[in-house]
Amino acid sequence: MQLSATPYEERLTAPRSWWLISFLVGVSFALILLPFGTLPLLGGLVGGTAAAAVVASAYGSQRIRIVGDSLIAGEAKIPLAALGEAEVLDAEEARAWRTYKADTRAFLLLRAYIPTALRVEVTDPEDPTPYLYLSTREPERLAAAIEAARKANA
Repeated sequence: MQLSATPYEERLTAPRSWWLISFLVGVSFALILLPFGTLPLLGGLVGGTAAAAVVASAYGSQRIRIVGDSLIAGEAKIPLAALGEAEVLDAEEARAWRTYKADTRAFLLLRAYIPTALRVEVTDPEDPTPYLYLSTREPERLAAAIEAARKANA
C-alpha cells in the first residue's frame, strides 16, 4: 500500500487561556514556597509553570488525520472502508451527542473547548462501536476529506 499525501490533518490544541492558567499554577507554587526563600520561590515558579504547561500541551496534542485508507483520530486507526455516513454537528447538536444522545460504546475524541464535531457511523459488523464522535474545528472539511479519500481508495 502506497500512502498518498495527507488530505486532512488537524491538531486539537488547548485554548490560549490554558497557557495563562499554566503560568498561574506556577505563581501558586511560587507563593507556596515563598517562606523558604528566593531560590525555592523561583524554582516553584519555573517548575509549576513547566509542569502545568506539559499537562496542557499533552492534552492538546491529539490529532485527526487521514493517511492512505485510514482515519487516525488520537490513538485510534480506523479503515475508511469501515466508516459510513458522516454527520456534521453544530455546537448545539454536538452538545446533545456529548450528553443525552451519547452511546457508551461510541469512540469519543472529545475536547469540550471545541464546540463543533463530526459524527461518523461505523459500518463494520465486527466492531461494537456504533459511531465516532470527533471534536473538530472544521467538521465540513473533515467530512469532505473522508468522502474524497474513500472515493480515491475505492
